[in-house]
Amino acid sequence: MEPIKVLIVDDEVEFLETVVKRLRKRNLDATGVTSGEAALDQLAKSPVDVVVLDVKMRGISGLETLREIKRKHHPVEVIMLTGHASMEAAMQGMALGAFDYLMKPAQIDELVGKIEDARRTLTLAEKRHELGPRAVSNS
Repeated sequence: MEPIKVLIVDDEVEFLETVVKRLRKRNLDATGVTSGEAALDQLAKSPVDVVVLDVKMRGISGLETLREIKRKHHPVEVIMLTGHASMEAAMQGMALGAFDYLMKPAQIDELVGKIEDARRTLTLAEKRHELGPRAVSNS
C-alpha cells in the first residue's frame, strides 16, 4: 500500500515543520502549508488523503477552510487541531464534516493513529462508491 498523503495546515511555522518531519519519519507522505488559502491551492494541484487543519489561523480560519475543502475536495478527510480555540470550535468542525479533532499539542502517535483511521474510512467510502447501490430482493 502506498504511503498516506497528508497535508498539514498550521500558521505556527515551527510546529508545522516539526509535525511534517515527524510524520515523514513514520513513512507518511506529509507536506505542510501555513494558511487556509495555501491549503486550498495545494489541494487543487495535488490531492491528499487526509488534511490536518489548525482551527485558529491568520487569514481564513480553519473552519472556513474546512467548509471549502468539503465543498471542493470531498472525499478528503480532515482532522481539526485545536489549541487556542475552544471545544466549541472543534465541535463546530465536526458538524461541518471533520473526521475528528485533537487538542494541541497532540502526541505524534495519537495523530498518526487518527490519520490512519481517517485513511481507512476514506478507503471504505471509496469501495462502497465503487460497488454502487445494491439491488434489494424481496425473496
